[in-house]
Amino acid sequence: MQKRQVRQSKHSKVSELKIDFVSAPGRTHDAVNPVARKLKALLSEDLGFHIAPVNNGKHNFHSFPAKFPPELARVFIENLTSPGEIVLDPLAGSATTVVEAISAGRTGIGFDIDPLALLMGKVKVTPLDLLKLEREVRRVVEDAEVSLMRRSKIEKALENKFDEGTKEFVDYWFGYETQVELMALLLSIEKVENTDVKDFLKLAFSSIIVTKSGGVSLAWDLGHTRPHKLKQGKEKKYKPAIPEFEKRVLKNVAVIRQNPVAGRKKSIQWGNAESLPLENESVDLIVTSPPYASNAIDYMRAHKFSLVWLGMPVDHLTELRSTYIGSDKVTDFKFEPLPPLPEKVISQLSRSDERKGMVLRRYYSEMKRVLGEIQRVLKPAKAAVLVVGSSVMRGIDTQTDRCLAEIGESLELPCVGIGVRSLDRDRRMMPTSTEARIDSQIEKRMHQEFVLGFLKPNRSEG
Repeated sequence: MQKRQVRQSKHSKVSELKIDFVSAPGRTHDAVNPVARKLKALLSEDLGFHIAPVNNGKHNFHSFPAKFPPELARVFIENLTSPGEIVLDPLAGSATTVVEAISAGRTGIGFDIDPLALLMGKVKVTPLDLLKLEREVRRVVEDAEVSLMRRSKIEKALENKFDEGTKEFVDYWFGYETQVELMALLLSIEKVENTDVKDFLKLAFSSIIVTKSGGVSLAWDLGHTRPHKLKQGKEKKYKPAIPEFEKRVLKNVAVIRQNPVAGRKKSIQWGNAESLPLENESVDLIVTSPPYASNAIDYMRAHKFSLVWLGMPVDHLTELRSTYIGSDKVTDFKFEPLPPLPEKVISQLSRSDERKGMVLRRYYSEMKRVLGEIQRVLKPAKAAVLVVGSSVMRGIDTQTDRCLAEIGESLELPCVGIGVRSLDRDRRMMPTSTEARIDSQIEKRMHQEFVLGFLKPNRSEG
């Protein structure tokens, strides 16, 4: 049975909510395990970090939607691990957890399947020779500017770069002059021999496209994964791509100079969180943030704006998107048996919208496999921290926090506590409206997050 204790402060803007899950009789991890006590104490603290600095070094190399603040990862890493221990993020995203783990003297490991996330993470953890990097930056910028004086070569390369579907996408979202400038930059970057430097420059290239509101494309709000064009007469002003690139890359170089701490490229690897390439009981802490259900935050919708320039056709990216956790594709999918609460929520949703019910069933099936892998790779008496958001689908709260807690319990990975943190919309880069529309489904589901603390019991506790 699960017992809930709720404390609510009527004076705060967002309720202060603490939920303690008491595990099945006979299990004593709450009473005797110091990690459980420490974890529950951390979850009871203020996890909002609203006064933390916005400028967070390498974490600002590139815009990324819904990334949690580095301070959140840091507090669990510093309190639940010792130097040299292994910290894992199986859904690495922008590599916040991995960077913080390495900075704290731990071994950080992250896996993801999103191409832009992998590029981002590798760049953030790879040490670079600053003198060589600055020399290559100057060469790339100068070479791109010179090549624009011989436009015919650039235009020919642009004409042959994209397949028909990708070209249609690029022509809609990028002005022709911008396309020429981006092509000039890409050709210059491709001349760089050092792979690590080339990746650093590619990430800077991507960051002038995928931005919150500016950027060189014709889209607004890419950082929030809600790209749109304004009505005629309110188009974005043209931004020259090469000066924007130079500005961004020099800013990132300055960050490296101030904060040279780094790991190694293999800290970030391609890997599926539902089937991790790790040995059993090999990890000391997991801190991660799974996607929302039903593509509520559609990473690929924004990422493809730069990935098409980095050589990935639109059709390929669309197919890749369907493999992401939280996707709405439900054909040819292996569903998992689920505990009572997820089944109840899915049944409620299915009565209103059968397909949406299947989408939610997919999400909880995926998350059951992820939690199963977390349970497998964690050492006994070690913790996993998941930052999750709940969705409202057809007016029904998916109760993501409680459902995942129950799934964890079914996998012998008890949830010992849940904390709640209110969201700073812009800093968390959530796709919410700038207006307080209480009738908006997005508004209803993205003002707070839950921080779940799971603990793998000692063998003697079972």
